[in-house]
Order: sequence, then C-alpha cells, then structure tokens
Amino acid sequence: MGLIRSVADTYFSYISDLWEDYIYCDALDANTLVKKGHARSSGGAGKNPNDNVITEGSRIAVNAGQMIIVVENGRIIDFTAEQGGYEYHSQTEPSLFCGEFGENLKVTFEGLKARFAFGGQATNDQRVYFVNTKEIMNNRFGFGNVPYRDAEFNMTILLKGFGVYSYKIADPLLFYANVCGNVTEVFMKQQIETQLKAEMQNAMLPVLGQLANEGVHYDQMSLKTEELVRILRGQLSESWRKERGIEVQTVAFSNILPDEESIDKIRDLQESRVYSGNKSMLGARVGAAQANAMEAAAENTFGAVNGFMGMNMAQQSANVNVAELMREEPQAQPKPAASDANTWTCSCGMVNHMTFCPQCGSKCPEQKECKACGFKIPAEMANFKFCPNCGQQI
Repeated sequence: MGLIRSVADTYFSYISDLWEDYIYCDALDANTLVKKGHARSSGGAGKNPNDNVITEGSRIAVNAGQMIIVVENGRIIDFTAEQGGYEYHSQTEPSLFCGEFGENLKVTFEGLKARFAFGGQATNDQRVYFVNTKEIMNNRFGFGNVPYRDAEFNMTILLKGFGVYSYKIADPLLFYANVCGNVTEVFMKQQIETQLKAEMQNAMLPVLGQLANEGVHYDQMSLKTEELVRILRGQLSESWRKERGIEVQTVAFSNILPDEESIDKIRDLQESRVYSGNKSMLGARVGAAQANAMEAAAENTFGAVNGFMGMNMAQQSANVNVAELMREEPQAQPKPAASDANTWTCSCGMVNHMTFCPQCGSKCPEQKECKACGFKIPAEMANFKFCPNCGQQI
C-alpha cells in the first residue's frame, strides 16, 4: 500500500482544477501540530460520509510546511514530506518520500513497522494525518532561584530569568507514535505546552552549571546564546528528539538577573574592591558617612550633644582618620643611575665605555694605580705625573 506522485510541485496551485475530489488540509497555523485530513470536492469542502476509509485511487494534496502520514488501524503504512499531489494504491509498495527530513525517517518507519506489526485483522480504519513541519515559535518559559557559581565574584548567586524558545517536529513519525496518536480531529500545541515548559525549566539547571564551570559571568549570558542552545539540545535530546521527535531550534532570553539578595551581595563586594585598592576613595566614603552621621545627630530628638557623643565614640573605636586616608602618598622618586666606573673620555672628547672609541678609533688608555696610596687613576688622567689623591709621583 503506497502513494504515487501524480501532480508535481509546479502544478500544485491548479490542483483544484485538475482533481474533482481529494483529501486536503488547509495551511496549519502555529498552534496546530497535527490535523486529520478530510475529503473535499472542487465544488466546496465537505466530509466524506465514510471518512475513515481510503478507497483505491484516492487523491491526497500536500501543502508546503506539511507532511502526511497514512495510517491503517493505528499503524503507519506510508508517508510523504514533499509538496504535491498523490494517489493511494493498495497494491504498491510504500513510497516513503522523506523530503527535507532525509533517510532518518525511513529508519524510524522500519522501527515502528516492527513495533506495530499485526496480522489477520480486517482493514476497517484508514486515516490521513497532516503534520505541521514549520517552526513552532513564541513558546514562553522562565526559571527562578537557580544556583550559579559566578567566576568573577567567586561566590554562588541565585539567578532568575525568562524568555521564549522555538521548536520543530523533527521526526513526525515519532511524534505521531509517541505523542499524539490517532487523534479524532486535531492535536494542538497547548496539549503539551505545560509539559515542555516544565522540562525546559528543569534543563536549565545543568545548562547553567556547565556555563559556570566554563567561567562565564552571569552578565555575559546574552553573548553565549548559541552555546546555550547547543547545551540545551544535548540535555533535551533523549526526551525530546529521540522519544518525541521534537527538537529545540532557538532560545531568546528577555532577561537573566540575580535575585535581590544576590544583587546586594554583588554591590557590597564591588564597593569593597574599590575601597581596598584606593585609600582616597575609602576616605571619601568614610567622610560622606560621617557627614551623614553629623546631620542625623543634629536632628536627634534626644539632643544633638548625645548624638555627637555617640558619633565620636564610634569614630574613635573604629580608629579611622579621614585626613590620613585622603592624604596623597608621595610618589617614589627614581633613584639616580649609578655611574659606570668603566667610562672614559677620549682625546676627541667623546665619553664612552668601549675598549676603542667609536668616534676616532683610539684605544682606551690603561688604568694606572698609585703605588703609594693605591688610588686607581681614571683613564682620562692617565697622562698625569702625580697622584691626585696623595701627591706622590706616579
């Protein structure tokens, strides 16, 4: 039992002129995942009185963004994922037009055929289901109070966030067999929306844990969207792709922020970093705090004197001197470079420390030493006859 293509894509728009009666489904909207097909005539839509029987030579029209599954007694006997017009013939082999899904659909078909194998039953229920193969968008989700070890602050904070994701029915055969089954008319996305949202929230726990291990700061999440989607797909691959035929396409976060308590911790830590590295900043902060304390003391209903006494006691116990903190530390002066004892002045006037003068080529005169006092006579004084230290003749 199989389908034979009889109308190519090029002529699909004229199918109502070519065929008088055929099984058809209008374009599926974003909320409709699977819909049962009904026979209609070119003169107007209408249900076949015996709608659950596909007669020999029945014609089926497939729109873009759809895939049809032919079911007999709950068992998939054929499918096509390619737009066009087809005729059903009971004596032909299944056509299995995979379209954009590739050969993986044939593997799924063979597995399901063995799973639902039966023999001897009379054929009394035949249906055609149209599956929405477009991207299903605008699915909202959120999470809260997820522990996240932030590498920048080296502490655990709690994150909350929300966003939207899109998915696609990547294997319509699995989706039919394991999710929707033989629906009477239509299967809507709202029927699985709550389950998918809960599983998406649960998958965010290991995803955020992996990003934390990679050292990603919480405020850099928006830069890691592609990596996040990749990790999410891996987390959901078993329960979504392999069991239900669904695959995450995109994820967009509207916001990812720490909770209020974590924000206070981060703010305190950032302030302590600023003040520990700059005494002037710390002095300005303490000075501002003391000024605020003085204003509060002046407004003290129990007396300004008591207020100022308390402020002074707090200042003395803390041993904080604002003037000392605000004083700029003197900059270290560079040490003068030590003179090179091997420098000498050539007869041409050039000062150098090489063996030969690069200006005139003269050789550095040998250094003499006074035999009386041991004074080492500089090279430029080599022509002196008396020691400049003790006056003895050299």
